[in-house]
Amino acid sequence: MIAGSRTAWAMVLPSLLLAFWIIGYPIYDVVMAATHEVNRFGKLRDFVGFGNFATLAADPIFWGSLWRTLVWTVGVVGGTILLSLPIALILNDDFHGRGVMRVIIMLPWAVSLTMTAIVWTWSLDGQYGMVNETLQDLGLLARPVEWLATARIAFPVEILVGILVSIPFTTTVFLGGLSSLPGDIYEAARIDGANAWQRFTRLTMPLLKSFFNIALVLNIIHVFNSFPIIWVMTKGDPANSTDILVTYLYKLAFRYGRIGDAAAMSLIMFMILLAFTIVYARMMMRSQDAHRG
Repeated sequence: MIAGSRTAWAMVLPSLLLAFWIIGYPIYDVVMAATHEVNRFGKLRDFVGFGNFATLAADPIFWGSLWRTLVWTVGVVGGTILLSLPIALILNDDFHGRGVMRVIIMLPWAVSLTMTAIVWTWSLDGQYGMVNETLQDLGLLARPVEWLATARIAFPVEILVGILVSIPFTTTVFLGGLSSLPGDIYEAARIDGANAWQRFTRLTMPLLKSFFNIALVLNIIHVFNSFPIIWVMTKGDPANSTDILVTYLYKLAFRYGRIGDAAAMSLIMFMILLAFTIVYARMMMRSQDAHRG
C-alpha cells in the first residue's frame, strides 16, 4: 500500500510542481511589485510594504471603480441569468427550426468581445449610429442621443452589452442541465395535475440548482475581470466615470506608470474573488449537508 502510494505521488508530482510554478510564480511576482516602489520599466526599487495599498485607499477613483465593478458584476450576471433561463427553456422544447435558433443564439459566442464592442461602439455613435437611426425611424427619438458621452447613459449601455455577450455561454449551461433532466418525472407531475408553473418551480428549478451554481460562479469570475467591453467603448471615460477595477488597473500600469499601485490593485481583485469563491463554496457545502441531513 505504501509503495503504491509513493508511486502515485511520484507520477503526480511533476504535474503538481509545474502547476505550482505556473500559478505560484506570477503571484509571487505581483506580491513583490505590490510591496516595492517600481519604475516605469518594471524594475523594483525600495521596499514600501503596504505603501502602495495606502495610496490606493486614498484614491477616490479607486473607490469609484470598486463600486462600479460591483454594480457591473451584479447587473451583468443577474441580467444574464434572468434572460438565459427562459431562452434555454424555449430552446429545450421540440419545435420546427429549433436547431437554427440554437445556432443563432450561439453565434455571438464565436465572436471576440473586442470585435463585439467595436460593432456596438459604431452602432451607438451619436451622429451616424444604427441605434439612433432606427429609433428615430420608429419615432421613439426626436433627435440623436450621445449614448457614450456621459457615464449616466454609457455605463448602463455597457451593462446591457455585457448581458448580451454573456447570454450564449449561460444558455448553453442551462441547456445542458435541461437536457439531463429525466422526462418521466414531468409526465408523472402532469398525471398528478401539476400545472406548468408548478412543474417549473418544484421540479425544474431544484433540479437545475447545480447548473445555476456553475453559471453563477463562472459568470461572476469572468465578468468581474472583463476588460474589452468597457475599454473599447469608453476607455473608462469621461474622467474615469465608467472605469471598473480592471480598466483602472490598466491605466495605472500602462498610462500613468504606477506599476506598484497596479500590482496592489491586482492583489485586491484576487483577494475579492478568492473570498467570494470560498464563501460561496462553504455556503453550498452547508446547503448540501443540510439537505442530506
